Amino acid sequence: MTVNRLSDGKRIYIVDTTLRDGEQTAGVVFANEEKIAIATMLSDLGIDQLEVGIPTMGGDEKQAIKDIVKRNLKSSIMAWNRPVISDIDQSIDCGVDAVAISISVSDIHIQNKLRKSREWVLEQMVKGVEYAKKNGLYVSVNGEDASRADRDFLVEFMNIAKQAGADRFRYCDTVGVMDPFKIEEDIRYLHEKTGVDIEMHTHDDFGMATANTIAGVRGGANHVGVTVNGLGERAGNAALEEVLMAFKFVYGMKMDDIDTRMFREISKYVSRASGRELPIWKAIVGTNMFAHESGIHADGAIKNPTNYEAFDPSVVGLERQIVIGKHSGRASVINKFQEYNIELTDKEAFDMLEIIRSRAVSFKRSLFDKELVKMYNEYKK
Repeated sequence: MTVNRLSDGKRIYIVDTTLRDGEQTAGVVFANEEKIAIATMLSDLGIDQLEVGIPTMGGDEKQAIKDIVKRNLKSSIMAWNRPVISDIDQSIDCGVDAVAISISVSDIHIQNKLRKSREWVLEQMVKGVEYAKKNGLYVSVNGEDASRADRDFLVEFMNIAKQAGADRFRYCDTVGVMDPFKIEEDIRYLHEKTGVDIEMHTHDDFGMATANTIAGVRGGANHVGVTVNGLGERAGNAALEEVLMAFKFVYGMKMDDIDTRMFREISKYVSRASGRELPIWKAIVGTNMFAHESGIHADGAIKNPTNYEAFDPSVVGLERQIVIGKHSGRASVINKFQEYNIELTDKEAFDMLEIIRSRAVSFKRSLFDKELVKMYNEYKK
């Protein structure tokens, strides 16, 4: 995939973890067939690497990973592991070409979760990395809770991981506590001190996952971890569709191999498979992105969509809608009835607008096209 930063032309790699972190959302379970379908769509979309599950869970989880590997997708296939040799063996048995080796790096986790020492963390990480590299795997070392870790310990951790053969470091804002200004500063510091490739893995507990991911790239990260619809533990992760569209339209990055027209389709599929509603107000892929009701806005969109749309709806597989309801203006009403070959006079448009607003308040919603035609026919009697 080609995603280039304008500043220095450095390539940005996209890592999707919908099938691992996304499925760790409380109450979400993907059927194996759904996992294969999602992996295939993501590969067709142009994603560089797919983190597809945890082989050591065995059973259906391991079988799904094997089945995905057998599809020979364009994307690299990664499995998640603890720094435990038996975990890595399970990943090797699945046939993946890459592994994520994850361990806590904050003192909060080291003391209260692992109940070990920093030295133990480093030793376990090195053992896991060296074993995975000996078996020919691409290795991402995941620093769980990196955003709450001591920054100098992170430098030590990353440098030792690099010496052991790790290919990149995944910076995890595990509980979503960072802000874009601080995270950009921290990533720049870590990158300058280590020279290690860095992946952003951000959570949305304070609604800043997408912003933090982009800020990390500004700081020097060249991998971004995302999930479809921002699915993930608690408040979720950075949303694939938000991050990539921000890269394309806000930062002007080249994305020649990303088929953004698939965004709506894959978002709907993951929504259904996860049992998590896709809100109509969802950024990028929600139907309200291109729905205009307010009179001034609708009139502007009718005259020239760029007045109120940052990009054409077809770019993400959506369509523009002029919604008729309480806040509509005469221009919208006239335009809507023209779709049914009804040319309203100024008086008819004024009268219909009064009726429409009254009905919309009564129904507490916008009106369907059939309702509008019926109202017009009643008005003309």
